[in-house]
Formats: sequence, C-alpha cells, structure tokens
Amino acid sequence: MSATTDSPADKDSTVDGHPLGYKQVGANRFREVVGFCYEDLIVGAVIEHRPGRTVTEMDNVLMSMLSMNAAPLHIDAAYSEKGVWGRPLVSSLVTLSIVAGMAARSTSGKTLANLGWDNIRLPGPVFVGDTLYAESEITGKRLSKSRPGEGIAHCRTTGTKSTGEVVLVFERSFLVPTRDSDGADAAGY
Repeated sequence: MSATTDSPADKDSTVDGHPLGYKQVGANRFREVVGFCYEDLIVGAVIEHRPGRTVTEMDNVLMSMLSMNAAPLHIDAAYSEKGVWGRPLVSSLVTLSIVAGMAARSTSGKTLANLGWDNIRLPGPVFVGDTLYAESEITGKRLSKSRPGEGIAHCRTTGTKSTGEVVLVFERSFLVPTRDSDGADAAGY
C-alpha cells in the first residue's frame, strides 16, 4: 500500500475521517471527547479505564488524613507490621477514590450529578505498590421524567489489581445530558 492509501487498521481507528475518541474542531485539529451523552451509553457495554494507577504511600497517608481516617492500620507502619497484614493496609476510601476517579472520565465525564452509590464491596486488600485497573459495565438507563433533556444511567464498576484480583465493586447512578442538551461545544469541549 502507498503512504496515501488507508490500511484496514487505519479504517478501524477512525470515524468520519478522524481518530476515535476525538472530534474534529478545525482543519487538521482534533479535541479529545470526555464522557458520553445519554444516547451514547449502551446497556451491556463494558468500558476498560486506562491508565492504571499504582498506589503510593503518599496516596494512602495523604488521603487517609484528608478523609479524617487516622486508623493506625493505614498510617502507622510499626503498628501495622504487628497486625494480620504485616504492613499498612491502604484505606478503603483511598481505593474507592482512585477507582471511581479512573471511571469518571469516560462513564460520567459529562455527568450533571451523581445520584447514588450502592452495594460497595471490598473483596480484597490493597497495599502500597499495588497497581489498580478498573472497568465499568453500563447496566441500565432511562430518560428522566422530571428533567427534560437528561437521562439517568447506571453502571457497575470493578477495580482489580494488576494480578487480576478484584478489590472493589460498586454500583452507581448518575444524571447525563442528551445530545440535544449537551453544553460541551459551548464550553469548548
């Protein structure tokens, strides 16, 4: 193939002549797309969130202190080494914040409001040095009855270590705009 001929791989990575995940905003100029409008959320779709995030000691201590969780299990290595884990356990609030943050850009990058968090489960421990990944399944959606131009979406997010061990699962509902009500263009998004 010549340099000007599209290869099959090129066709798979573009839509309407521009890279997937971007919209064209000018001649040879593209802007990253953040989040989805109501119509773009497909029930049953699974979104893998990247990049992953390696948890540091600073993450654990700083976030534990910010959230007022001063339990020695999380912040005192000398205390923790005598306990069941033999080292500090990363606070569940830290794990939840990191995994939920990983999911926010795509699942709810255009969200108008979080409506609820349900069934938060922590089936495995997280320690400093563990790398976390996340994925979210869209589990439902409906148009809002009280807010025209908006819809309610539901997802289940799973956080795993790089080893594949599940460390967090939660369900969330959030309010998103429909395409007709999306203010992204007006805001420069």
